[in-house]
Amino acid sequence: MPNMRVLATDLEFPEGPVAMPDGSVILVEIRGQRLTRVYPDGRKETVAQVPGGPNGAALGPDGKMYICNNGGFSWATVNGRQVSLAAAADYKGGSLQRVDLQSGKVETLFTACGENKLNGPNDLVFDKGGGLWFSDLGKRRARDMDLGAVYYVKPGLKEIVEVVSPLLPANGIGLSPDEKKVYVAETPTARVWSFDITGPGQIAPVDVIYRGEKGKPVAGLGGYQMFDSLALEANGNICVATLASGCISVIAPDGKLVEQVSTGDVATTNICFGGPDLKTAYITLSGKGQLVAMDWPRPGLPLNFLNT
Repeated sequence: MPNMRVLATDLEFPEGPVAMPDGSVILVEIRGQRLTRVYPDGRKETVAQVPGGPNGAALGPDGKMYICNNGGFSWATVNGRQVSLAAAADYKGGSLQRVDLQSGKVETLFTACGENKLNGPNDLVFDKGGGLWFSDLGKRRARDMDLGAVYYVKPGLKEIVEVVSPLLPANGIGLSPDEKKVYVAETPTARVWSFDITGPGQIAPVDVIYRGEKGKPVAGLGGYQMFDSLALEANGNICVATLASGCISVIAPDGKLVEQVSTGDVATTNICFGGPDLKTAYITLSGKGQLVAMDWPRPGLPLNFLNT
């Protein structure tokens, strides 16, 4: 855990960190149902209350924060760590939302795509044209679970289309530096998929074994490990928060495992890049309820509408 510094504690299952230009980090607290700003001195400020399960965040072209809301989990504490379980008792569905960072006003943009409701929106990323890719983890119940999906909201954010379905629960999502590929992490398989982008919200067809297969597997890990959210390095490496083993797995575009950086929390859920030259990694340790930072050996990929 090289140079790891704890920036904030007592967070209620933090996820979706966004490193802001002023040096603060905005993140969601899924269990706490809020959007929170963490300042460099560790001070925490509630930006907005977000009922349900705010799960991922991304700054949009309008300067507002876009939120994937999974609709809410039930919770338990296991070995001193926060653990998300099945759908909350009051779960009604998921949504894509927008938060005004000045007023804290929360708007719900989408709760469905056509006839298909959003079950558990999880992670999101804007392309350079202002379109929004996001994953849907689905929802887990006592004896069954939803299949996952990937959606795209076209520039202007008025129209949503389904791009990939079904996936096993689809978690982290990110774009390659040239925006010719969209990467998606599947949680239970610890597999990263790659889809070739041919246009806004469009992907190239591939040879399939069964009709649901629409991408190419980039990498998969052995043993008991699961993938959560991800971010890209400027060189195209995919940095995936890895559950159970408690680390960040760095995967080259050709699928080679470059390294695994230990974090000390089996519920390591997300990473983003900020700071000078984008060489500071901000990582959410959700089991411990912490936001940590560490020096990173390579710069992160600048995000559209944020680091550019």
